[in-house]
Amino acid sequence: MKKVYDLAGLEWRLAGFTPFQWGFEPSLDITKSPNAEIPAIPAKVPGSVQLALRQVGLLPDWNVGLNARLCEWVEHRHWIYQAVIPDAWLEKGKKARLHALGLDYCGVIRLNGKDVSRFENGFVPYEFDLTPHLAESGNVLQIIFECHPAWLGQFGYTSKMTEWKPRFNYTWDWTPRLVQIGVWDAISLEVTDEQEFSHIACTTDADPESRTGILDISGFVHGSQVAVVHVTLRLADEIIQSQSVAPETFAQGLSWRDLPVELWWPHTQGAQPLYDVACRLLDGEGNPLDQETFQVGFRHIGWEPCEGAPEGADPWLCVVNGQRVFLQGVNWVPVLPNFADVPEAYIRQRIELYKSLGVNILRVWGGAVLGSEAFYRTCDELGILVWQEFPLSSSGLDNWPPDSEHAIRDLSEIAESYIERRQHHVSLALWCGGNELTHGLEGRKTGIGNPIDADHPLIAQLKQIVEDLDPKRRFLPTSSSGPHFTAAEADFGKGLHWDVHGPWKAAGDLETEWPRYWATDDALFRSETGAPGASPVELIRQYAGNLDPMPASAANPLWRRFAWWIEWDRFVAEQGREPQTLEEYVAWSQARQAKALAIAVGAVKARFPKVGGIILWMGHDCFPCTANTSIVDFHGQPKPAALAVGEIFRRA
Repeated sequence: MKKVYDLAGLEWRLAGFTPFQWGFEPSLDITKSPNAEIPAIPAKVPGSVQLALRQVGLLPDWNVGLNARLCEWVEHRHWIYQAVIPDAWLEKGKKARLHALGLDYCGVIRLNGKDVSRFENGFVPYEFDLTPHLAESGNVLQIIFECHPAWLGQFGYTSKMTEWKPRFNYTWDWTPRLVQIGVWDAISLEVTDEQEFSHIACTTDADPESRTGILDISGFVHGSQVAVVHVTLRLADEIIQSQSVAPETFAQGLSWRDLPVELWWPHTQGAQPLYDVACRLLDGEGNPLDQETFQVGFRHIGWEPCEGAPEGADPWLCVVNGQRVFLQGVNWVPVLPNFADVPEAYIRQRIELYKSLGVNILRVWGGAVLGSEAFYRTCDELGILVWQEFPLSSSGLDNWPPDSEHAIRDLSEIAESYIERRQHHVSLALWCGGNELTHGLEGRKTGIGNPIDADHPLIAQLKQIVEDLDPKRRFLPTSSSGPHFTAAEADFGKGLHWDVHGPWKAAGDLETEWPRYWATDDALFRSETGAPGASPVELIRQYAGNLDPMPASAANPLWRRFAWWIEWDRFVAEQGREPQTLEEYVAWSQARQAKALAIAVGAVKARFPKVGGIILWMGHDCFPCTANTSIVDFHGQPKPAALAVGEIFRRA
């Protein structure tokens, strides 16, 4: 039987080296190395190099002042995690595999001074066979992280971004540069006789008329001892359905229909009952060999045209279990830039806050990473739908996705991995090719222009993968999906605005221009809309360091980091003078954000079902920005805008 050991509990050490200098020590032990520039320190796995260094005083708190700049040297070293595998875990005659769900981003796995394999993709899980390199005892495991790409940040050429690491870490308009290095997801040792499952696909659906459930499950089985695959669906101790089949039948797939289950509903629409699926491998005598479990729910999602939509427009009314649902939510980014270190409690706190505001959908933005298992599990439990994007985003100079053969191959592997790991989650509503992928107005690769479609070879391949592996879920080429990227007031009434992004700032007067824009809006869906608002005074002062928080303008380096969201000049235009205190500016800024978003959200929701929904950019800060479009601050507390929007979201 396969045994799985969580490596998080081992005593991990971490050391830093001038690149490749560690290679001059064939039997390298970082705890004794004379060449380590940063001698071995304690480290956590999962966890980032940056947090380990900060906890022993080798890095400052990057959230304070301009300290993030003092952390960039970390990217220019090689970092080695080291631990000893307990002898008691290993069994003669069985294979030992290292299973790593997230390595950020490239390097080498070594065991007892011997290279096992390389890795070079932060978005896919890895399995490494350690067996050929095992010693009788005292096996020393090392994970070596090499130097990362120099630049993957917000600006550049999307067509050239072909190194598969989260881009937001390199700076975005809401976070400074903190290029995470480390183990960002679960890591374990599997000791197995290779009588086991692999690549199980588990999806659910429901028949909205009969109110019954549908479950489809299949997977590969390995090993000559396997006689039976036993599958059970339970609700607590109650068995809903079970079946025993041959491995060959399981590979072809089981499809259960008319299951007597309670349906899962989005928040505000009903309850969220969850069921357990257990797949067990048994030998000829009924002894267990391997087991995989999934938590699932049953619901049906369809999409209908909005009322009065232009002929041929994409359908943007979400229909759950036969009932139309107005989608209202926020865009989700990692809770921290060093997301390897985020406790599950932080994720749950923010999702629970969004639920209390009436949110029923979160869009997992494409410039970051796959939503964690904890994120999806919490969304399942709380009734929050998930719009998951593949890891692609705009870059400004061009927003054209890479189209080389190797890029398409790599992104296909990532997409297949995303689907396999998350498709069983009832909260997952749709897949999307990425964030703000566009071409020029005449079809050129450069320019903001209009959103791309499935004519692009990479997007066509992603679409095909979703249709093959998760056909019951919708696939969008990008967000916004167009046909126009944004909605200009001059173009209202022309049928050009189906799914659009923007605006992100109330550039005009909040009493006349801004309400007029929303009163005449004709978009069918708004997957990004925002307005800037300052963080609380106490938070700004707490993280200002030795910098004066005033003036709140681009003349101040504390504010200039996120200059897009400064509205100092707007204050002066409205008040006829400069703000006298930080308190005055923050109060004005937060009130303006709250009013701007309330006007926008109220107008959009009032048009339902002529419009399908609105998703605000953005939910929470992952860094203590002086000002940003977030409605939840760095400490996870709602700004006045969140409370104002929540009042509208909670209306029937």
